[in-house]
Amino acid sequence: MRYFDYNATTPMSAVARETWLEMTDGFWHNPSSPYRAAARVRNRLEEGRATLAGMLACEAREVVFTSGATEANNAIMAYFARRKDADAGVWLSPVEHPCVRDAARVHFGERVRFFPADSSGRVSPGAVSEVLNARRPALVSVMAANNESGVLQPIGEIAEICRQAGVPFHCDAAQWLGKLPARELPAWGFMTGSGHKFGGPKGVGFLRVPGMWNDFRAQVGGEQERGMRAGTENPPAALSMVSALVARETAEKVGVAERAAWRDAFEDVLLRDIPGVQVVGRFSERLWNTSFLIMPVHPNHRWVMKLDREGFAVSTGSACATGSEAPSQVLAAMGFSPEEARRAVRISSGLETGEEDWRSLAAAVVRVYRDWEDGDASSSLTDVISV
Repeated sequence: MRYFDYNATTPMSAVARETWLEMTDGFWHNPSSPYRAAARVRNRLEEGRATLAGMLACEAREVVFTSGATEANNAIMAYFARRKDADAGVWLSPVEHPCVRDAARVHFGERVRFFPADSSGRVSPGAVSEVLNARRPALVSVMAANNESGVLQPIGEIAEICRQAGVPFHCDAAQWLGKLPARELPAWGFMTGSGHKFGGPKGVGFLRVPGMWNDFRAQVGGEQERGMRAGTENPPAALSMVSALVARETAEKVGVAERAAWRDAFEDVLLRDIPGVQVVGRFSERLWNTSFLIMPVHPNHRWVMKLDREGFAVSTGSACATGSEAPSQVLAAMGFSPEEARRAVRISSGLETGEEDWRSLAAAVVRVYRDWEDGDASSSLTDVISV
């Protein structure tokens, strides 16, 4: 099976697995306990926290380990919805991940607003400035890279506009981290991420909480994580996640442009050989690994099943929306119709994906399309003969 669903999850990297086993076997004690063995675990956990903080351009005390970006994003929305200025509401990009969008709706209710976006789902810094010149929201939340289309937001400019306006800012960086350098993310504001998106284990992530928000609480019931997130820490998962991100950050970056070229060549084949196919965000700045397609015929689940039989794992979009019959809200925000959205297929590669994998996938997609076309033609011919 050739895997093309890396935006949903990634295999655990060798370095993450090695760290996991080391920590599980030798550093399994509760880091909050008072004896020396526990102190060893606590020291390792704090070393990992400091390493992650260095990549996120913040202080170690501002990094909180969580179960993932979903928990962290929910905690941020709950926190700001409880504040005295919460009536001002929260402003989001219209293409946010469900764990941001739905959490905002649960906690803020009717106080959720969306910035306008262009046909690729990008929010312009000018639109943010216009909103902040007219009002002061309780929170602005804009993701770094879209999980379905791969389109990048002008996140640095938006974060700076919020900083200058004194408006709290949050960035869901789950899809950016491990694909693009962490140093290019905003050094200001709240930030969230998940380890399994870049070769770490599932069930662990992080939350960056700027130092001024020292009353932040994700959950209560203990003094772990300096009181910001109660519950016994998971050092094997946390250190594995940090190891995975360090490996991605220090990996050779020369191949990124080349990998994007493989993706572009794949899209060129489909645009040439499949009439009516659309590439979402093709002319926007995107993650190098993502191709989001609107196929000309058939619901997306049929494409996924047919390609699965051909030996390729692809998806219909956000893994968190799998099982839902509602069309992608990301595509709706971009102006696509519900019928078009139901024909959307997401392709996402990883560092393990080679040029030949992309070529083979292109051939398989075209082959599936032609098989369907031939089948439709045969059915039509049979109908004519029977008449």
